[in-house]
Amino acid sequence: MLAPGIMISACGLLILGMNNKYSLVVGRIRTLNEERRKYARSADTKDFEYFDEVRIGSISKQLTFLYERLRFVRNAVVCYSAGVGCFVVTSILIGLGLIVTGQELINFGITAIIFFVIGMALVLAGISFAARESIKGFDIVGLELKADE
Repeated sequence: MLAPGIMISACGLLILGMNNKYSLVVGRIRTLNEERRKYARSADTKDFEYFDEVRIGSISKQLTFLYERLRFVRNAVVCYSAGVGCFVVTSILIGLGLIVTGQELINFGITAIIFFVIGMALVLAGISFAARESIKGFDIVGLELKADE
C-alpha cells in the first residue's frame, strides 16, 4: 500500500509543476497573439520596416512552436493524471485483497501489480513529454535570439 501512495504524491508534484508551465506557455501565447493583432491593425495605416517584418515572422514561428509545446505539456499532465488513476486502483485492489478471502474470481495481488506497472509506464510517458517540452522551450528561445540578430 505504501508504493502507490508515494507515487500518487509524486505525480501530484509533477502535475503541479506542469500546470505551472501550462499557465506560463498560455500567457506567452496570449501576449504574442496580442502583439500580432497590433501589427495586423496597423498594417492598413503604415508600411512596415524591415525589423517589423522580421518580428512578425518571428511571432508566427514562436506561436507555432509554443502551441506544440503546449500539446507536450497537456500530454504530460494527461499521462500523470492517468498514472494517478492507476495508482488509486492499485491501492483499492490491495485493500480488497486484504478484505476478500476465500474463493476469488480475480487475483487481487496480480491485478494490483498490473495496474501499478501501467501507472509507472504512464509516468514514464509523461516524463518523456515533459522532456520534449523542455527541448521545445529551448528551441523557442533560440528563435527569439535569432530574430534579434
